[in-house]
Amino acid sequence: MQKIFSFGFWNSVARLILRNRITIIILIVVTTILLATQWKNMRFSYTEANLMPDDHPVNLIYQDFLEKFGEEGNLILLGVKDSALFTPEKFEAWTKLTDTLSKFPEVDHVISPANLEELKKFDDPKRFEMVPAIPDKHPDSTELKNFENKLFTQMPFYENLVYSSHSNTIQSALYINKDLVNTKERKIFVLEELNPLIKQFEDKYGIDVHVSGMPYIRTLNSQNIIDEIGIFILAALVVTSLIFFFFFRSVRATLISMLTVCIGVMWAFGVIGLLNYEITILTALIPPLIIVIGIPNCIFLINKYQQEIQKHGNQAKSLQRVIAKVGNATLMTNLTTASGFATFILTDSKLLREFGTVASINILAIFLLSLMIIPIVYSYLKPPGQRHLKHLNKRWIGGFVNWMEKMVRNHRIAIYITAVGLLAISIIGMYTIKVSGSILEDMPHDTQFFKDIQFFEDEFEGVMPLEIYIDTKRPKGVMKLSTLKRMERLEDIIQDIPELSKPLSVTRLAKYAKQAYYNGNAKYYQLPTSQEQNFIMPYAKNLSSSKGMMQAYVDSTGRYARITTFMQDVGTDEMERIEEHLKPQINKIFPEDRYDVSMTGKALLFQKGTDYLVRNLIISLGLAILLIAGLMAWMFRSFRMILISLVPNLLPLIITAGVMGFLGVPIKPSTILVFSIAFGISVDDTIHFLAKYRQELQVHDWKIKRSVYAALRETGVSMFYTSIVLFFGFSVFMISSFGGTVALGGLVSATLLFAMLSNLLLLPSLLLSLEKSIANKKVLKEPAMNIIEDENDEVEEEENSKND
Repeated sequence: MQKIFSFGFWNSVARLILRNRITIIILIVVTTILLATQWKNMRFSYTEANLMPDDHPVNLIYQDFLEKFGEEGNLILLGVKDSALFTPEKFEAWTKLTDTLSKFPEVDHVISPANLEELKKFDDPKRFEMVPAIPDKHPDSTELKNFENKLFTQMPFYENLVYSSHSNTIQSALYINKDLVNTKERKIFVLEELNPLIKQFEDKYGIDVHVSGMPYIRTLNSQNIIDEIGIFILAALVVTSLIFFFFFRSVRATLISMLTVCIGVMWAFGVIGLLNYEITILTALIPPLIIVIGIPNCIFLINKYQQEIQKHGNQAKSLQRVIAKVGNATLMTNLTTASGFATFILTDSKLLREFGTVASINILAIFLLSLMIIPIVYSYLKPPGQRHLKHLNKRWIGGFVNWMEKMVRNHRIAIYITAVGLLAISIIGMYTIKVSGSILEDMPHDTQFFKDIQFFEDEFEGVMPLEIYIDTKRPKGVMKLSTLKRMERLEDIIQDIPELSKPLSVTRLAKYAKQAYYNGNAKYYQLPTSQEQNFIMPYAKNLSSSKGMMQAYVDSTGRYARITTFMQDVGTDEMERIEEHLKPQINKIFPEDRYDVSMTGKALLFQKGTDYLVRNLIISLGLAILLIAGLMAWMFRSFRMILISLVPNLLPLIITAGVMGFLGVPIKPSTILVFSIAFGISVDDTIHFLAKYRQELQVHDWKIKRSVYAALRETGVSMFYTSIVLFFGFSVFMISSFGGTVALGGLVSATLLFAMLSNLLLLPSLLLSLEKSIANKKVLKEPAMNIIEDENDEVEEEENSKND
């Protein structure tokens, strides 16, 4: 009854589609238009993705920090390593440039050598004032030379803020409005205002300007993601269409397939907009993924249609059989693929949940589109001629199929030895895999903005802020001399860490006030004594309030303070080492009963988020295996067959993990997707093979060897075709400028290639070796669903057609 129901169901679906062609076409067109109206709701990410749940303790600390001090990464830095800048013409040009930039609404204020101020003591009345470091608006060469010397020797307050302690490099800092720093206005300012002005200055004066800072890096990085979406879609269409045409040698079939996947891409964008999700580095991969995964559906359907035409020439019967006989197979393969992506929905990471949701929905959508569009379009066209069917009789693939059969028949021991050897080597490689949570690692290394990042790391020891968040637990506790001395001790420790820059905090202002009190003598750039503090600190506080320095590093109540240091592009291991070094020192300097001190900042969050995602990887992969094993248990109703089927699909994952270890490819937010994606896709081959194998057992009266070889010959060609499409389709991602996307494409392609060979060599070998315990009627019970319809069903089909 289940077989009849399965067959009858898909036969009814076929009649429903073919009898309501116009209605379905209208529905597809209307749905496409409606989803296209949602494109406007797509939002591009203007900051790094939050990899952890909002209620995670690390996130809660960061959110509390933002409430007190606002966005920490709001600096755009302009660096120049050229002594010619301190000549009258070029210095005046630099002054005009920074003045122009300061007038944009996106810029709160600018600190630059051109507008630098120094703290001066006045006696009548007694006061501190910030006065221009260069009084003359048009300084001559002598004044500029004196200023340059004074800057590098007498103004330690501006060290690593305006000038580098390593060389004569200077920088100007643009403080971006914190309300606009993570909005579209930042992108417009950087791309349409800042970059053209910098380029104009460089061309006119021959001075190289290096630009960096987190707002700038985020802008150019997100723009690269946007640019690559179009490149990926075009490349995926070109590659898959060429491979498709090579297999079918039919322009018509190729165009129909491209039409189908293009509609799927439009739906994918519409779903992203409908759900109001951001375009991130992960969701940007979904449209080309839909193309790569959708083309095998087209191959199955069109190939089956042409086989039916060649068999009996009846177009109506062929179209009905395409749906009725391939519907189960394509549904289950798409369902298992979607399951691999859907497991990400069950994680606590918003980034992965959104990716898993959109991907799984659109994989099922491309299945429905393929099942409807291809038969309907072909129903309006003439049946394919002999030239369209020539590929069905090709013999070039025969050599590959014969080689597989020969290996399984005569060299099973060699297959097992190879599999065990690869397993052992891969396990060794797995133990060398590292985890990387670097924000910058995946960014395109050949771009100018990445080279500028390296420039600032060399000259200013980093651009990514790491924050030390201090709660003194009492109002005005920050400005107590004991607290300032504790902060200074911690800053000295931070300064000794090579990966971190010289810190910025309110202690600089206190030191600068004392230096000013002693008429600018640099040797007095130090914290005041308790006696000096009574006079100096009120002046410093009033002065800083007008300039915003105090508010930047101390909250309005004086209870909370921050110490900001900039870190180089370090990996997870280095970051953990820095944390392990700093935490005991922090606890020692700041007693826990009097202070709460935490490390935070976007860079640290990204590091912690990567570790969190790695744990989620294990969960999502385990869920994928259980979910797909459950589907196969329902389909084949055999626990032993589940175990047999998992072996050839888990081995490629282990091999890929070993390859990652040996090649030094770390586990990171981009590469953790490889395993769940590849497993969900590769198990499709197993389903096809086992379904055909079970069918052949019934045909050949449960004769194992004949059934295995027949299934191998029958499914080997289609598995080869789809694997080639998937291999080259995922290889498209290797043209990306993002290292993580390149690794994702290469690793998934390699895993699917391993999976194809594993399913065509190891799986049939296991079935033959374990024939007594596997292939018997008791073990292989009546399936819940026929993945491939039996030939006897054709008789039932014709009888049903006559009754209709």
